[in-house]
Amino acid sequence: MLDPSQFNTDRTSPGQWTVTFSNPPINMFVPETIIELGALISELEADPSVKVVVFQSANPDFFIAHLDVAKAAERPEVLGLWHDFVLRLSSTPVVSIAKVRGRTRGIGNEFVLACDMRFASRQNTLFGNPKVGVGLIPGGGALEWLPRVVGRSRALEIVLSSDDFDADIAERYGWVNRTLDDDGLDPFVDTLVRRLASFDRETLAAAKAQINRFGTPTATELRSSTELFFSALASPGARVRRAGLRGIGYGISSHFELNFGRYLPALGRTGEDGTDTRPD
Repeated sequence: MLDPSQFNTDRTSPGQWTVTFSNPPINMFVPETIIELGALISELEADPSVKVVVFQSANPDFFIAHLDVAKAAERPEVLGLWHDFVLRLSSTPVVSIAKVRGRTRGIGNEFVLACDMRFASRQNTLFGNPKVGVGLIPGGGALEWLPRVVGRSRALEIVLSSDDFDADIAERYGWVNRTLDDDGLDPFVDTLVRRLASFDRETLAAAKAQINRFGTPTATELRSSTELFFSALASPGARVRRAGLRGIGYGISSHFELNFGRYLPALGRTGEDGTDTRPD
């Protein structure tokens, strides 16, 4: 069993685990995150007492920022491990709930989409898939989950615009189950978890498996997006756009990471005099 460094797991409540992402400064997903989540899902599958797992963040500004693309490119096999994790999470008998506060972009958004339910803070949540804005194709499940959850046209808006979307729009689109005022998010999820934990595990699992017949992607679908991701990674246009991320606060707590969507149209663009036109 790994000693996790990317998150903490509380197993003290009967029938419930609470997993808290805590990878300062902004909960970036790195290869180690995916490896540790693989170990976590194996533990969940092996423990017949667990009925519900809740995922949350210790950082109120970032649930999961996004994937560290450079580190992932050095270890391309981790996206295969990621696909294995999300497919197992969606099919495990354990009910998974994402309790979302803060920015949730890229693979963070793909993570919460793989959870069975999503509840978000109305005042303090942004969702987004910025990959197209940096010259890449989402390769971790967004292209498979979003059309199933929000429909084709809204999935196109989310993926192609690469913009940030607030919690109210996410709720309206069906991206999340519901949004709640920030001070009501914890009590609501706690009440729901206690209710689910009071039910029979086998019945919960059987109902989930039946519903899964109509809403989960296949491993083949996920692999096809990964192939596009790595193909785009090597393209000249993507390299130019990723170069625009240098020196503007990528991967740290910064104005850029707080407002990722605002920066994307200007990446790789300069003014007529050659000056940088990125947002202040």
